[in-house]
Amino acid sequence: MVVYLSLTVIVVLLGLLVNNREYVQLYRQPWTREGSLSLARDYRGTMTRGRFLGLVLAVVIFTLLAAVSACRIAVGNDYWVYRFQFNLIMQDRHVSYEWGFNLVVWLIQSIFGYDNYLPVFGFFSIVTAFFFVKAIYDQAEWFGATVFLLMTGGYYFSSLNSVRYYLVLAMLMYATKYVMRKEYLKFILWILVAACFHKSVLVVIPFYILARWLAETKVPKWLYAIFGVLALSMVVFPDFYKKIIFIFYPFYEGSTFEQVDISYTNIAKVLATLVLAMLFYRKALKENVINRFYFFLNLGGLVIYTCGSFIPEVSRIGYYFVVSQIFFIPSVLIRIEHKGWRRFFTACVALAFVAYFALFLHSAQSVDIRILPYYNWIFN
Repeated sequence: MVVYLSLTVIVVLLGLLVNNREYVQLYRQPWTREGSLSLARDYRGTMTRGRFLGLVLAVVIFTLLAAVSACRIAVGNDYWVYRFQFNLIMQDRHVSYEWGFNLVVWLIQSIFGYDNYLPVFGFFSIVTAFFFVKAIYDQAEWFGATVFLLMTGGYYFSSLNSVRYYLVLAMLMYATKYVMRKEYLKFILWILVAACFHKSVLVVIPFYILARWLAETKVPKWLYAIFGVLALSMVVFPDFYKKIIFIFYPFYEGSTFEQVDISYTNIAKVLATLVLAMLFYRKALKENVINRFYFFLNLGGLVIYTCGSFIPEVSRIGYYFVVSQIFFIPSVLIRIEHKGWRRFFTACVALAFVAYFALFLHSAQSVDIRILPYYNWIFN
């Protein structure tokens, strides 16, 4: 636990020294006649002392995150399961993983040798950490706060367990900037690449594009009624949706994953995020298309958690939508005009996520998570 707490404190403190807000505001905008993306590229190519410091600190944060993850051994309840599956892949036997993941495992073990699983875990750790940090550097208006939410929200530490899923989640976070810039083809191509490692991510393609469209469109009321009916249908006809899911994941049918799972914690987090944004609607939402995009993603996450509790491992689908909170919440906070209220709500968010992090670490020793205790192959 000392390793995790120390890592969190260090990377958050380093992140607070990074100021890339001007670059982010330019870089997330769609290509326009004014050339906003071109301006961002020019800004990226202009190396000032502050920008150089920010890049160095981002590299240091990436190095720390990648090192802790890559050096782990026997961490996560899936660790030895993955090792067993790596061997099956090398034996050319059937595994349920996607072909892209299998190919990478085969290539790495072909180079380093059969049952040499440490380089495999190391590779995926480095790539996942890269996409986490790169996504934050490109999209976070408040870099330090977003790093804080990444760590205390458990996203980084959970990547020490579910290797494929969190690699794909990090890739989605990175690819989201293309939706913001309305470069939908690039977004779809990145998601297709990610789906080679975990095909569940394909679900985001229509919903992310829809959320971006809703963010800049005056939506007729009848369309909201249709969305409401669709959400209600998930409650009334869960078996219908299950049949569709089992087409893609037949091994879930009849398994323990088919049990109804209502995530009250995630529902509370989403509701609190939406309420916070609505309290400061004028600055946080009305005047900001990107935040409205995040708002609709979180609204979709709320529907999934409340109406789609029958979905196997529903939190994984929900995370595709609510992971945007790590960008959304800081963006709302910095737009609170009253200094006292801004400090108050920033403190409330910090305390809430620290409390969540404490509960997360407390549960990290359970047999179905086993992220604690932390071991590494250097000293253990």
